[in-house]
Amino acid sequence: MRSTAPGRFGVAELRLALAAPRPAAGLTSDWRLVDGLRTHTRRGADPGTGAPPVVLVHGLAVSHRYLTPLAVALAATHPVYVPDLPGFGLSEHPRGAYDVARHAEHLAAWLAAYQLPPVCLVGHSFGAEVAAALAATHPEAVRALVLAGPTSDPVARSRRALFGRWLVDTLLEAALQAPILVRDIWDARPWRVFATLSHSVRNAIEADLVRIAAPTLVVTGGRDPIAPTRWRAQAARLVPDGHLTVVPGAAHNVVTTAPTAVADTIRHLLSPQPALREGEPHALR
Repeated sequence: MRSTAPGRFGVAELRLALAAPRPAAGLTSDWRLVDGLRTHTRRGADPGTGAPPVVLVHGLAVSHRYLTPLAVALAATHPVYVPDLPGFGLSEHPRGAYDVARHAEHLAAWLAAYQLPPVCLVGHSFGAEVAAALAATHPEAVRALVLAGPTSDPVARSRRALFGRWLVDTLLEAALQAPILVRDIWDARPWRVFATLSHSVRNAIEADLVRIAAPTLVVTGGRDPIAPTRWRAQAARLVPDGHLTVVPGAAHNVVTTAPTAVADTIRHLLSPQPALREGEPHALR
């Protein structure tokens, strides 16, 4: 798949994102019973490099679909897994909407079901909250952590404020991402999206960030209004072994519109050589 410049998302990427459960670009779908729920995962073949698995965790209104460009960008070097959280994408709907802690426990059970070694966990937006909670409570399961555009900024920790920032972000994103969002909201149902938003703004991610032992990268788009400059820098400082990377030109969905740049930072983080260990912000150029 051709990579696009930061801030762009083309027809080829849209078709690939909507392909599941059909195989496409080396990605396939499977389902496993996890904590009583039939849970869907989009995954790549093991490339045989011996590299650690990378698990991508989606945000609150979406699914594996918008993470497909990043999964494809990583698949040549790493086993890649993209689970749909309970109630989202092609996974089974639980009776209610899970909060951050319950999603993290489901993800821990999912890791056990796949019998994975310690993974590089990549969470985007609300998925970053879930990933941070998992890394804090199950440190043995997480080799490295990537928090992409993490929510929620303490100064905008209300449904109105977060939704307002999201509306601003829609003006900065590539328009062809909209069909994915519509499909994902339809699959999850609007009430679940609203309830998950409520869980997000009640979750103090800071309490998890300070407990994370794994080397951690906070990555955002340079134009991300949901994880603005002050908050992304604060999040990186709170993690004992945290550092920050900013992708110029990208907005909140940096994992979708700048997959090659984000994949490169993940490979650098997992490199046996020191990877941005000074704790200083770093911009990809």
